[in-house]
Amino acid sequence: MSGAFRVSGRGRVDTARPVAFRFDGRIVRGYEGDTVASALLAHGQHLMGRSFKYHRPRGPISAGSDEPNALIGVGEGGRHTPNLRATQVEIHAGLVTVSQNRGPRLTFDIGAVNTWLAPLFPAGFYYKTFMWPRGFWDRVYEPVIRRAAGLGTVATAPDPDHYGLHYAHCEVLVIGAGPAGLTAALAAGRTGVRVILCDETAELGGTLLSDVHSRIDGLSASVWVEKVAAELRTLPNVRVMTRCTAFNYGPHNMVALNQRLTEHLSDPDPASPRERIWQVRAAEVVVTAGALERPLVFEGNDRPGILLATAARTYLNRYGVLPGKRAVVVTADDSAYRVAIELAEAGVEIAAIADLRANADASIVAEAKASGITVLPSTTIQKANGGLRVRSVELAPVAADGRVGKAQRFACDCVLMAGGFTPSLHMHSQARGTMRFDEALGVYVPDQSIERLRSAGSCRGLFALQDVLSDGAAAGLAAAMAAGGRETAATPLRVAE
Repeated sequence: MSGAFRVSGRGRVDTARPVAFRFDGRIVRGYEGDTVASALLAHGQHLMGRSFKYHRPRGPISAGSDEPNALIGVGEGGRHTPNLRATQVEIHAGLVTVSQNRGPRLTFDIGAVNTWLAPLFPAGFYYKTFMWPRGFWDRVYEPVIRRAAGLGTVATAPDPDHYGLHYAHCEVLVIGAGPAGLTAALAAGRTGVRVILCDETAELGGTLLSDVHSRIDGLSASVWVEKVAAELRTLPNVRVMTRCTAFNYGPHNMVALNQRLTEHLSDPDPASPRERIWQVRAAEVVVTAGALERPLVFEGNDRPGILLATAARTYLNRYGVLPGKRAVVVTADDSAYRVAIELAEAGVEIAAIADLRANADASIVAEAKASGITVLPSTTIQKANGGLRVRSVELAPVAADGRVGKAQRFACDCVLMAGGFTPSLHMHSQARGTMRFDEALGVYVPDQSIERLRSAGSCRGLFALQDVLSDGAAAGLAAAMAAGGRETAATPLRVAE
């Protein structure tokens, strides 16, 4: 196996196709289907970068495009691109990657002295000081500040690649190929209208690729995804585009897409563009962008080894990688219990589940306890300890009146956070749509839409898989009928979670 934290027989990477790439000059081995982040985590390396101002150690907190910490430089010469997310960069033979904002090396960064000098560097300090001596600004202060600014290094050599621009028209554009997106595209495609389905990742399926528990129409989630993807490929009126991000929503349903064509290839065709911009004019748009898991706020929550619970599930079930050997799970949501149970089954020792709530769902709590996991209700996390990697956390009980009791230290090498989910409203907001606050969910959800746009699934506040699949199908069918599609009978799906 490629890495001590790799789980045999788990994940979707192709273990028959080993891949070697470079990170900071060192050869790292992974498998086809890995990202830079998953390959490094398989070797137990969470440290992947440094923060901007104080050079604090940084590791991945997520497993996708919402990653804020694990930013790396990719490529050499004119092809070097800074500030790419290690959670998105697919590995291939010959790939060269580097960590950023460190010196002389990642594990020993002189710039980390800024952490100890933090009282001297309040926000905006560079606007209020360095006034004297006057001549020092041009010769000393400004050059030093400019060298310290930013994270990565921009390539100075000419870019040898070329880029494409295409225009396309369709009746229904579906943004996001998770569970709601798949049922939306399939429902619309079956009506005969032209459908474009785009997703930013390399595979269709979204969260279903990390779900080993649910069954849809009697099939495992991943097998059901393959079945739907196969049917979409047989429909001549449906275009499926992976590695394709919708990034701009213009007037009258003009949506801009960025498709990465060759960056995942070790020997790309020189005649092929590196990336392509699509300007898509759609009669109807269905947004199925999902939801983002919320982190928790506590001292030291930026240490490498502290991840979102859904990210840990993705690394385990999609990449076959353990986030650590001993984990503490801190949650305000039932979803983290399922993650803890699956990690325990894979061999991770769960030191404790600290639930901020007094009463979680009884059935999932009982299942966790049956797996030998300690559950601590009404418990909060106060602090995470460690240097280049989290080593322990301090958990404290919370009384009904809000008083916090004495903290207890739990040793661990990873912490999983689950603060609930926030619908992804980016495209809806770009389309000038309004939002409303859902008191029951405690989140903003889409309200009115100016454009011919429908939101479906988790991005409009539905989180049960049965609801997400049904909502996607309904939105896709409604969009297709509004665009002149022929009427088709909807087939209800049976879901067991």
